[in-house]
Amino acid sequence: MRKLAVLLATAGLLVATAPAALAYEPVNVVHTEKVQAGPYAVTVGFSAWPVRAMQSLDFTFAVDGGIAGKSGSIVFLPAADPREAWDEPLARHPRQREVWGLDVRAMDEPGDYAMRFLIDGPAGPGVGELADLHVLDQPGPPLGLSWAVSSLPLVGLVVFLVLAWRRTKGRLIT
Repeated sequence: MRKLAVLLATAGLLVATAPAALAYEPVNVVHTEKVQAGPYAVTVGFSAWPVRAMQSLDFTFAVDGGIAGKSGSIVFLPAADPREAWDEPLARHPRQREVWGLDVRAMDEPGDYAMRFLIDGPAGPGVGELADLHVLDQPGPPLGLSWAVSSLPLVGLVVFLVLAWRRTKGRLIT
C-alpha cells in the first residue's frame, strides 16, 4: 500500500510540474532588419543587438504571408573571406514555430557579414541579401584567459588528489 502511495505521489508531481517544464520562453527579438528577397519581404530578428562574436543569440526570419508553402536557405558570407561562407536550410524556429529561425547560434569571428536568402514559394524564387551585418569583438576577457581561469579548480583538485594519494600510499593496510 505504501509503494502505491509513493507511486501515485510521484505521478502527481510529474503531472503537476509538466506544464512548467514544457513552457519555453518565446524569442525576445530586440532588433529587426527588413530584406526583400524577390517577391518576398523577410523580417530578420535578432535576440541580442549589437551582434558580438562568440555570443549565442537567436535569429528569426519572418516572411510576409507566413512560411507555409515556402522553402529556402540562408548563406552567411564573411566579408573578410567569402570562401568561408556557409549555408543552412531555413527551418522552423524551435521556440517560435510560425517563423523560420536559428536557435542559440554564435558568429565565430568579429567582422562584417552578409546574409543571403534564397526563397522559393508560390510567387517563384527570390534572392535577397542583408549586407553590412557588423559583428563586434566577443564580450568579456579573451577566450584563452577565460579557459585558464576556469580550469584552476580542476588543477587544484588534481594536485590535492595526488598529494593525498602520496601521503596515504605507505599507510595502506595490505
